[in-house]
Amino acid sequence: MLLDNKLAVVTGGTRGIGLATVRAFLAEGATVVLCGSRQESADRAVAKLKAENPAAKVEGIAPNLTDLASVEAAFAEVQKKYGTIDILVNNAGVSDSTPTAKYTAEQIDNVLDLNVKGVMYCVRAVVPMMQAAGKGVILNTSSMVSVCGQPGGIAYPASKFAVNGLTLSLARELGPCGIRVNAVAPGITDTDMMRAVPAEYMQTLIATIPLRRIGTPEDIANAFVFLASEKASYVTGTVLHVDGMART
Repeated sequence: MLLDNKLAVVTGGTRGIGLATVRAFLAEGATVVLCGSRQESADRAVAKLKAENPAAKVEGIAPNLTDLASVEAAFAEVQKKYGTIDILVNNAGVSDSTPTAKYTAEQIDNVLDLNVKGVMYCVRAVVPMMQAAGKGVILNTSSMVSVCGQPGGIAYPASKFAVNGLTLSLARELGPCGIRVNAVAPGITDTDMMRAVPAEYMQTLIATIPLRRIGTPEDIANAFVFLASEKASYVTGTVLHVDGMART
């Protein structure tokens, strides 16, 4: 049980990679508070997990991740109930494919507010309690496009470049406090968004991947488990690419 007696908060924990990460953490003995965009979606995810395992130690909350006061209030309630937050997974995010010439200011703000400010606000809320404990783990969801970019939807890769920068900088700042900060950068993963891609285009994408398959949410969740655990006690400031690709 790699995460026994740990309390983890997972944002964007109601579906896809986030939900798979919650499941994996629960399987490793953690108590998990998952965050949804709405309380109803958080409650549905909790009910689903409880149906799978009635003994699962999980609950759901729905702070506004783009509002610092909302995040701080929600995390303070978690601390009041559980004593501290040992692990924070900043997984909530929104993607985008808008052509550059058609971007509006509101669309850009929508991506950056959640993907960058949301990460910063959650970190801001959790760091004081981790500093008081003298330990903690912060994990961020990056993306393969944080390295290779993407055609169109440039706010999304820009936000993930920012996540990488936050990860490296926070690791340097918080390491002396006993807090490790890492990121996982998924490649093409079998989520709801990818299932909408035409099959013939998916085969073209798969042909570019040396392992000749796309990833599963569980592939990404397993990386989060490793980085959250003491198995990675000497790993910080790393962006771990889980994308089936070969790199030099």
